[in-house]
Amino acid sequence: MTTGYSLRNPEMIIASSALIVSLITAFVSIYSAFIDRAYALASVWPRLEISRSFGDNHFSYIVSNKGTGPAVIQYAQMTSDEQLIRSWPEYLHKITGNKVDHVQSHIGEKVLSDGEQIRPLQITDAESVKMLATHDSLNIALCYCSIYHECWLVDRANQPRPITQCTIDDKQRFLQ
Repeated sequence: MTTGYSLRNPEMIIASSALIVSLITAFVSIYSAFIDRAYALASVWPRLEISRSFGDNHFSYIVSNKGTGPAVIQYAQMTSDEQLIRSWPEYLHKITGNKVDHVQSHIGEKVLSDGEQIRPLQITDAESVKMLATHDSLNIALCYCSIYHECWLVDRANQPRPITQCTIDDKQRFLQ
């Protein structure tokens, strides 16, 4: 006796229904995993902003993390008038022509939590403050990554550009 397969056969209807339900379940699972990954990335997204603050008796640069997760700063690079700057004393001497007393915080290779800010440079000498407030040629570039190794490069324009990874020649790295 030969058994013919027909789409009207109840076993075939059940098997086809099970296949369709399995395919829909697989699609929903894949889509859910995609959404979960996007949510995880967004929940720890760092965003660094660079600013400066000055008044009669103070001048400082400020780096703030305005994102929702920690920023792992890989390196800092600084230039002034298209010349590489390797340390704050070098920059201050270039602008003022003198040795300037200052307070500095390490900015390269640092983890900055969400909502945290640091002041990589602070000056309270009134004469130096006036010179620095009028001389705005310092370009600060920071390369930072999230804990998921998504990386960005930001400068004083505060428009982070996504990049694949943070790499720099050690001769160009800002040393402090």
